[in-house]
Amino acid sequence: MAKTLINTAVFPVAGRGTRFLPATKASPKEMLPVVDKPLIQYAVEEALAAGARKLVFVTGASKRAIEDHFDTDAELEQMLEEQGKAELAALVRVLPKYASCIYIRQPAPLGLGHAVLCAQPVVGNEPFFVHLADDLIDGTVPCLKQMATAYASKGASVLGVEEVPHSDTDKYGIVETRGTPTQISRIHGIVEKPKPANAPSNLAVVGRYVLTPEIFGHLEKIGKGAGGEIQLTDGIARLMKKQPVYAYRFQGKRYDCGSKLGYLQAQVEYGMNHAKLGGPFRQYLMELLAAGAVQSPEPAVTPSRRKKG
Repeated sequence: MAKTLINTAVFPVAGRGTRFLPATKASPKEMLPVVDKPLIQYAVEEALAAGARKLVFVTGASKRAIEDHFDTDAELEQMLEEQGKAELAALVRVLPKYASCIYIRQPAPLGLGHAVLCAQPVVGNEPFFVHLADDLIDGTVPCLKQMATAYASKGASVLGVEEVPHSDTDKYGIVETRGTPTQISRIHGIVEKPKPANAPSNLAVVGRYVLTPEIFGHLEKIGKGAGGEIQLTDGIARLMKKQPVYAYRFQGKRYDCGSKLGYLQAQVEYGMNHAKLGGPFRQYLMELLAAGAVQSPEPAVTPSRRKKG
């Protein structure tokens, strides 16, 4: 059985976030807040909960705000303490003392596979997490912690997956499994962003990975793939020829915060569930509905005609 502890988490954060311009012109998309925390902080907290202690950020231009966010601001903490705002002072201490941050510059936007390869010198010869902050997953047990348990049981790479509409397969890496669907299944094929007609399934990889270090050797050898980039999916396809790779159907709700609609959905639902703001925010939404400021949408399919399965 593999070791349960995975010490390193890699966060590819070099993308420019063009879908959120102009908001991301001078600020990283990973610093966009959901209620009161930026996306990258949710990502880091998930990795820490899964056992990670070494946090590797693969950055690009205009990403200094991420480094500043995770740096210690002793002056701010002291000011808050002196003002009697101990709770706020604790909140700005973003990282526990046992965690360390490493920042690596991706020299050019060559794709997710290349971003992961950039982390090789600090990952070493150990399994590691890869977390894409765009995919915010709300689960009772943090998603990466679930996947660390799956890795411990299989001793092989694990990809977080969920079913997506068949019409959306060209937005994801899509995996092929065989037999009766189970929570964890061996992957027999993987392809990057296939057209719906060519997709082997509608089971999509959604921004969570536990990878064995052998992936680096394969990423070094592949060329450019879909979109003219070095695709992590293509490296995983080569890895599968040498060792098993598993798909893990995580428990939790995913918000695609790389899209404006998904980001807005996360804002609303995280706001409604916030420990302090949830009650007043829910009341505000109810008042909007009552006043007719927001129209209740008609269901696309009536319950009597909704398909099962």
